[in-house]
Amino acid sequence: MRIDLLEFGSLLCYTPLESSEPSAEIQNANDVMYALKNDSSIEDPPIQTSDWIATTVQENMTNLPFSGFFQPNTILVPVPKSTLAQPGSLWVPERIASALVKKGIGKQAVACLARVTPIRKAAWSGASNRPRPSEQYQTMGVQGSISELKPKEIVLVDDIVTRGATFLGAANRLVEAFPEARIRAFAAMRTISNSSEFEALYEPVSGTITYREDRDDSIRRP
Repeated sequence: MRIDLLEFGSLLCYTPLESSEPSAEIQNANDVMYALKNDSSIEDPPIQTSDWIATTVQENMTNLPFSGFFQPNTILVPVPKSTLAQPGSLWVPERIASALVKKGIGKQAVACLARVTPIRKAAWSGASNRPRPSEQYQTMGVQGSISELKPKEIVLVDDIVTRGATFLGAANRLVEAFPEARIRAFAAMRTISNSSEFEALYEPVSGTITYREDRDDSIRRP
């Protein structure tokens, strides 16, 4: 792995439900998470979750800890799904990236990363069986091209980040094609495994995802 430390930012957070009677805040965050995974409508009047994410980023940009990720020349690259792309199928990271660009955040959304070999879905895998960063890297490929010959700023875009293995795999695949680019990552929402650490749905943070080569795993902080 050429990149073993990746900067990331996230806007929202949620914690998995641990009881049949979660607090109203935890339940609301989980409802937003499910809406995000399906890019369904939320709020009143209804707005698609991807558009709501982009609007929220735009309206709060000056106060976001990751605002520096989004420069006028930044290329947004959506992270591929775990399965092979199918025409017309829902691809939430691509919708988020496109919605951000429509709000003037970043220069262009370019779907140049693709899954070339299917991989087990992290959300359906136990902690010990989640795809490793190296597996993510090996099953992705760069396809198509970015309009700029040598992009200087690239931000990977995903809906939810847990440990960050997908981001690390994607970043290391991209850096081969664009070695001069600064690559960072943005997730609309991050997972908080310990419910006692959950404070609110809206909790913008910036942090790092570290690759541990000896274990072939990743650590996200925060």
